[in-house]
Amino acid sequence: MYKLILNTANRLRRDEKGATLVEYGIALSLAIALGAGALVTLGNDVGATYGSASAALPTQATP
Repeated sequence: MYKLILNTANRLRRDEKGATLVEYGIALSLAIALGAGALVTLGNDVGATYGSASAALPTQATP
């Protein structure tokens, strides 16, 4: 029984698939956070630009 537990522990220690999955999860979370921050920042800038552009355009009377 001890040998079975020891072999299983050694096999799990050499298996790096779980570590790779965690690394991908961390990288994906970081990319999502950075992307969301960039979208919020750019969204505010684009909104302000469109607002000032529409204010600068002359208004047109509807017939």
